[in-house]
Amino acid sequence: MLTLKYYQDKIEAGCDEAGRGCLAGPVFAAAVILPEDFSNEMLNDSKQLSEKKREELRTIIERESLAWAVASVDNNEIDKINILNASIEGMHRALAQLRITPEHILIDGNRFKPYRNIEHHCIVKGDGKYMAIAAASILAKTHRDEYMKKLHDKYPVYDWISNKGYPTKKHRAGILLHGITPYHRQSFTLLDPQLKLDFDH
Repeated sequence: MLTLKYYQDKIEAGCDEAGRGCLAGPVFAAAVILPEDFSNEMLNDSKQLSEKKREELRTIIERESLAWAVASVDNNEIDKINILNASIEGMHRALAQLRITPEHILIDGNRFKPYRNIEHHCIVKGDGKYMAIAAASILAKTHRDEYMKKLHDKYPVYDWISNKGYPTKKHRAGILLHGITPYHRQSFTLLDPQLKLDFDH
């Protein structure tokens, strides 16, 4: 089972994001404060879980957390400020929405900008180590997936229902054949040169 807390005596929020490597759609971030006695053996990094398990855990996290929030930064903002800054901005927005102010913040990864002078620790692969970060990774991922599935109905040629905006062959083939949408990140390499070559033959 993952570790519940970094500091035993502080109100601690875990933060994580989803969608950094996508070619389309916003980056989503979540912040979660879990109760002192929280325990769940299923809880893990969202990437290690099936979609069904993530959805099950989302319900538990949203019901049992002391506080939780999800925020997003859209593709236009990502293009302006870059994906790293957008991910950090998303986490700041999620933290700002929490109804309880944390005394300590645990961040997944190795980069963060201080939030309201609250002490923070960056934990590499933290979503596989601390429960609050894992919980945040699940909320960010499930809320983002839900958003991309709705966009798929509007733009089915990119197969977002399956790839959620990540750079799969089908997604890139869609860009090559149909061009881009208002949701694509234009600062990213949208076309794989190899794919273009394949289509030319």
